[in-house]
Amino acid sequence: MYDYLFIGAGLFSATAAHILSGRGKRCLVVDRRGHIAGNCYTEKRNGINVHAYGAHIFHTDDRSVWDFVNQFADFNYFVNSPIAVYRGKRYRLPFNMNTFNSVWPDVTTPKQAKARISEQAAEIGGDPKNFEEQAISLVGRDVYELLIKGYTEKQWGRKCVDLPASIIKRVPVRFAYDNNYYDDRYQGIPIGGYTGMVEKILAGIETRLGCDYFANRYELDNCANKIIFTGMIDEFFDYRLGALSYRSLRFESEEIDTPNYQGNAVIHYTDAETPYTRIIEHKHFEFGSSETTVITREYPAEYAAGGEAYYPVNDDANTSLYNRYASMAKPQSKVIFGGRLGQYKYLDMDDTIEAAMALTAQIQIH
Repeated sequence: MYDYLFIGAGLFSATAAHILSGRGKRCLVVDRRGHIAGNCYTEKRNGINVHAYGAHIFHTDDRSVWDFVNQFADFNYFVNSPIAVYRGKRYRLPFNMNTFNSVWPDVTTPKQAKARISEQAAEIGGDPKNFEEQAISLVGRDVYELLIKGYTEKQWGRKCVDLPASIIKRVPVRFAYDNNYYDDRYQGIPIGGYTGMVEKILAGIETRLGCDYFANRYELDNCANKIIFTGMIDEFFDYRLGALSYRSLRFESEEIDTPNYQGNAVIHYTDAETPYTRIIEHKHFEFGSSETTVITREYPAEYAAGGEAYYPVNDDANTSLYNRYASMAKPQSKVIFGGRLGQYKYLDMDDTIEAAMALTAQIQIH
C-alpha cells in the first residue's frame, strides 16, 4: 500500500513526490508514456539534447523554486532572445524598442513608441473585449498585424477576436532595447537536459512507465491512500459533462549536415501562410559545437483523442465547463488534481513546481 499515487511523471508529480518521499511517505509514480519528465523531456540525438515536445526554457523569480531545481542540475546562462520572421523580414522579440524601431523606423525613443501605440490603440475606444483589442492596446495595430495576428490564429486555431484578452497579457512588452524575453532574475537550461534533472528528483521513488492509469484504474485506485492526478480532468470524469478544448502540437525534426542552421535557438514565423509557428535549433540552448545540427518545426493542431493535450483553451465556454468539473472534483476526498491539465490552466515550469510545493505544504498542515 502506497501513501500517494501520482498519475503522470512530469514536474508537478516529480516535485511533490520528492518532497513527500523525503517526509517518509511511500510514493508511486506512473506515466502512460515511456519516459519521465512530461513535456520537458529531452533526448540525445547525435550528441545534442533535443527538446522532444518543444522549447522549454526555465525561468523564475522565485528563489525557493530556483534553489529547488539547482539541487538536481547545474544551469547554464542561456537567455531567451527569440526572433520573429514575417514574410522574410526579421524582427526582435519580445516586443521592445528594437521591434518598434524595425516596424516604425522613425521611432527611436520610448516616448515616441508609446505615442505611436497610443495613437493606434485609440481605435479600441474602451476596455479591450477580446485578444485582438487587447493586443492592439498593448503594441498598436501595425505590430499586431505583423507579429501577432497570424501567429496567434495558427497557434490557437481560432480568430483573434474569438480569443480571450487574458492570453496576450502574459506576453512581455518593454520600452527598452532589451531582447531578453523574460524579466525573471533566474533563467537557464539544465546542462545535460531536463530528463537528467527529473531523474535525480525522482531518485529512489518507484516509477512505472508505459502504465496507462485508465487501463489499470481499479488496481491503481486501490493501491494508495491518496491519488494526485495530473492528467486531463475531463478524462478523469469520463467526459461526463462534455470534452474540454485543448490545443496540441505536431513536431517535424530533422538532422542537418551543417554546424549552424539558423543562428538562434527559436525563430517564430508570424505570417499566416507559413504552416508552422516556429523552428527550434536545439544545440543553441546549450551552446553546442557539433558539426551537425537538429532542428524542429512546430505545427499547431487541434487536440484529438489519443494525442497529446498541450494548451487549455481558456475561453468563457471552456472555463465555465472546467468550473463544473472542478465542482465535481471537490467531493473527491481521495483524489487531488494538479498540473496544467488537472487544473486546466497555463502553467510555466516554475509555476508548476511552485504549485507542487504549495500542495505539499498544504498536505503537511492537514
